[in-house]
Amino acid sequence: MDADPYLRKLHFRAHHRGTREADAMVGGFFDQYHTQWSEADFAWFEMLLEEQDVDIMAWALKTAQPDPALAGPMMDQLQRLDFITLPEGLNTAGK
Repeated sequence: MDADPYLRKLHFRAHHRGTREADAMVGGFFDQYHTQWSEADFAWFEMLLEEQDVDIMAWALKTAQPDPALAGPMMDQLQRLDFITLPEGLNTAGK
């Protein structure tokens, strides 16, 4: 874990959303990409953290249009969902 208090705070907020699915989505996004973010990207992420889990998940899954203030390259990166890993036993596709 990073020693920077700001990053620890964001990590905690990203991983403690209230639902397991949102924890995996928002927390996984933070874990995968935060080392590449600029100050503007961190500001965007903080705005995202203020939104409701159901909205974030709908935007990420592209079942709803994102808030215009959050649309753009960071939302595009979130929508790739290339950072999600499922715990063992949850991926039952093909069984």
